[in-house]
Amino acid sequence: MPAPDRGTALVTGGTGFTGHHLLPALAQAGYRTISLAKPGETRADKLLHRVGDLLQQDFLEAVLADTAPDIIIHLAAISFAGHQDLGELYRTNILGTRALLAAAAGAASRPRILLASSGGIYRPDSSRPLDEEAAIAPGNDYQLSKYAAELLADQFRDRLAIRVVRPFNYTGVGQSDSFIIPKIVRAYRHRDSVIRLGNIDVERDFSDVRDVVAAYVGLCEAPGEDTVNICSGDCTSPRAVLAGLARMTGHALEVEIDQRLVRHTDPPRLMGCNRRLRSLLPGWRPRPFRETLAWMLEDEPLPAG
Repeated sequence: MPAPDRGTALVTGGTGFTGHHLLPALAQAGYRTISLAKPGETRADKLLHRVGDLLQQDFLEAVLADTAPDIIIHLAAISFAGHQDLGELYRTNILGTRALLAAAAGAASRPRILLASSGGIYRPDSSRPLDEEAAIAPGNDYQLSKYAAELLADQFRDRLAIRVVRPFNYTGVGQSDSFIIPKIVRAYRHRDSVIRLGNIDVERDFSDVRDVVAAYVGLCEAPGEDTVNICSGDCTSPRAVLAGLARMTGHALEVEIDQRLVRHTDPPRLMGCNRRLRSLLPGWRPRPFRETLAWMLEDEPLPAG
């Protein structure tokens, strides 16, 4: 049976890691999709891209007037916490969000907004899973910018239906190896002899990008405007990932701890609570993380030897 017509979905940051997986999932669910991309970031595919600057409200207003989206999924952000240009990070993540919300508030279609924040904004607490009522205490510039974007959203709730989602760590095929899981997978995939890492015993809640995307698609239709965590509700450590990939590949990899990569303030364990998400989307379940690692390994054939 053909997918139902769910209207038009506009995705900011659609050419990024998450958008690459989200756009086809939205299309499969019955949405007409439009990707908003920065100049030079379009892909050679059949998706409809609108190219322009997220900071230019007149550009955003023109796009919304022309496309009349029913929902906007706002992913566009600088997501690497170690990004060197803090001015660019804050302009993109805060002022870009404000420009988008202002344009949406004035659009005739009055689109619903799914605003991607971060599970990293919570105060670290190793003693329990972090639910949506946990204390907020951003610990770096990226997290601070995402929480500021949430506060901005509150200024538009009288004019727009906005749902904030707080994804915890997630990974998958296509993520930059500046992030730790793709870095480790790449080392095993290419039979490297040595890998240099920082903290390998901290435990974090990692999800598969495909599960995050499924949650985004489901939440486009879920009622309400409450904030929702997107997380696996489980934890793993880089040490466990290293051991799992060693078993999967049969490759021995030497790990060197690079003190320049060690963050001594890292809490030992951070895990999210996904109870609210599962109540809104009863069919949603995170897949075992070993399936994610296998998928990432299989994305490129292992070298011989």
